[in-house]
Amino acid sequence: MKDVMQLYHVAIYLRLSKDDGDISFSDSKKLESNSIHNQRELLISYLKKHPEMELYDEYKDDGWTGTNFERPDFRRMMEDV
Repeated sequence: MKDVMQLYHVAIYLRLSKDDGDISFSDSKKLESNSIHNQRELLISYLKKHPEMELYDEYKDDGWTGTNFERPDFRRMMEDV
């Protein structure tokens, strides 16, 4: 009998404070900070190296302070959990 690999559904959460202000165009042509783009690239690269992890969704709050728990995608992520 083959070993069955445990599959984990994971999410990535990207956030950068509005104080950063470092903005550029990403591959999808959406305006976002370089930091958000770099966070995504790093996390996607990690997921590609871990086949037991499957991306469920991406959550992004670009321009929101971490002390505000009313961030739209943070709230959406918490509801999804």
